[in-house]
Amino acid sequence: MRFQAEEPNGVAVQQLEVLVRTALFKTASALVGFLLQAAADRIDAAYQPKPGQQYKGRVRLDVDGIFGCSELQRDYYYHEGKKQGHYPADAALGLEEGRTPALTRLVCLEGADESSYQKAENHLLETGGIKISARQIQRAVQPVGKAAQAWQEREAKPGGTAVPIMYVSGDASGVPMRKEELEGRAGKQEDSGAKTRMANLGCVFTQHKCDEKGHPMRDHDSTTYVSTFAPLSEFGPLLRQEAIRRGLALALQVVLLIDGATGLANMGRLCFSSAIQIVDFYHALEHAGEVLVALLGSKEHPEYKVRLGRWARQLLKDKVEQLIAQARKECMGKSQAAAVEDELGYFVNSVSRRDCGTFRRQGFFIG
Repeated sequence: MRFQAEEPNGVAVQQLEVLVRTALFKTASALVGFLLQAAADRIDAAYQPKPGQQYKGRVRLDVDGIFGCSELQRDYYYHEGKKQGHYPADAALGLEEGRTPALTRLVCLEGADESSYQKAENHLLETGGIKISARQIQRAVQPVGKAAQAWQEREAKPGGTAVPIMYVSGDASGVPMRKEELEGRAGKQEDSGAKTRMANLGCVFTQHKCDEKGHPMRDHDSTTYVSTFAPLSEFGPLLRQEAIRRGLALALQVVLLIDGATGLANMGRLCFSSAIQIVDFYHALEHAGEVLVALLGSKEHPEYKVRLGRWARQLLKDKVEQLIAQARKECMGKSQAAAVEDELGYFVNSVSRRDCGTFRRQGFFIG
């Protein structure tokens, strides 16, 4: 009635939709609450107390869900010897600190995706009308994060099925962190502290076929991930454990995709000694750009983009050695010779792992 009485405009429509969502959520929350209460009653009626557990009556819980809050009455048991309480319905329904599984999952996704818990709070309110504070989001994320880390570090049991090609890939990246998490860490500049913390991320996926053009096709939904703030010496075994779970021993061919850095190359030799190592084309081209910057002086040089495109084609035709020779010849006797040679070291130390054209013809991913 208010919307119909006012002059229609964008602000009024926005308010209308938010109010309608609120009204619908109240009904939805009442429905969810009714169904949860019925489920809790069934669970409590069927529950058989463990030895030592004493029934202490019914206790109210305000359950937060994606539609709002609803009341739940459920049985409570207490074990005097263990000084431990138990709510059978909470455990069976997957309630985490009074939150439904759907809300907990959404909160954790937002907490992981946004750069701060405050942004996660704002985003949940704007997009879903969900009112949950930044502090509550933090409390929800932290125990789940610890459990997830423990899960991916679990003991590896050989599994999976035989596949033609298994790919293992790893890389590192700086993750923005709060100041208290960066104390004592050196930054890239000698006179400043670190602004990020290095994280290692790895994945395992499989391939059965190529498309009609001969390009490799990743098996649908075959990628699994591992991640850690631990150093490479711990990341390598962690990634190997995941590959073992995925069927490393049964794979006909294992391919290791890495960025060409010395640390990752050594990790590959230690943890995946029989794998074909391929230097990721994206990183190879990135370093080719750095050679050009050393050679030309800047990315703004009028020849930079044209020459980078030409070098990309050379990399795809296994002409890494020609690229090295060309760069050395061009800077010979010039002031930038030392800087160019320093950047070329990335290519000189791993020529055999950069035969992108050969690897493509063999039907492998090159990045």
